[in-house]
Amino acid sequence: MNMFIRIIAYILLAPIVGGLLEGIDRKISARMQRRVGPPILQPFYDVIKLFKKQVISVTTGQSFLLITYLILMIVTGIMFYGGTDILMCFFVMSTAATFLYFASVVSSSPYATIGSHRELIQMMSYEPAVLLACVGFYLATGTFNVSEIAQSQISNIAYLPGFFVAFVFILTIKMRKSPFDTSTSHHMHQELVKGITTEMGAQNLAIFQITEWYENVFLMGVIGLFIVNSNPISIAVAVAVVLVTYFLEILIDNTSARVKYELMLKMSWMVTLFSAGVNLLVLMLVQRGGA
Repeated sequence: MNMFIRIIAYILLAPIVGGLLEGIDRKISARMQRRVGPPILQPFYDVIKLFKKQVISVTTGQSFLLITYLILMIVTGIMFYGGTDILMCFFVMSTAATFLYFASVVSSSPYATIGSHRELIQMMSYEPAVLLACVGFYLATGTFNVSEIAQSQISNIAYLPGFFVAFVFILTIKMRKSPFDTSTSHHMHQELVKGITTEMGAQNLAIFQITEWYENVFLMGVIGLFIVNSNPISIAVAVAVVLVTYFLEILIDNTSARVKYELMLKMSWMVTLFSAGVNLLVLMLVQRGGA
């Protein structure tokens, strides 16, 4: 029964939580830049305004691809918060990202095409850290099942600190924040020419934005999975860690300039191999010694 409650809660509340997080993001970013900033509910106002605009689609297939992108991302969260296989969750998420790529490149716009190619490079940058995170959870708990991982005796970050660092690092790429916002940016002032979303207008852009909210809530859930254990108090600790991590991403976004995609690829792989790779070797040696 709890599983169904979590699933329904994700479907209904994820876009609300995601929108509020983006509103807080804009407000904190403005304060860091000594501006007042928009109201926290501004992201919801923007999406409502987009839905009220005249439907604009450069191709008939773009709307279908974006809706599929949205559905697959919702399925990703349903599987995760439903407690199923975390490896399958990330597989569905990667499939969703592929549909986003097609939704952009189908427009034949030079700006969107360049953004689409950079989106593929971003996928190449973060996928190793994602896969290693799944491997780490398996080695630490003996299962890929999210519900069983969450019931560990102690928080998995005790065994997986390097995996945690690598995952937090690639979050900057997944959340499209500087210095790795190469395919597009989450900043609304770049709405007219912003990579993969350049040719998305009205409802299509609103669907993209809502999907990003679902994805961010899913990613924050993965961060929380490193912390939660069988002790109910760990849930509150996990929420605190998630909020600190989100603030860290905002801080990095406002203190970093965009880098070229080559440097993004090198940095993400280097951090992944050094932190998660070393953690993986240590974990395997410890387990072999214990056996």
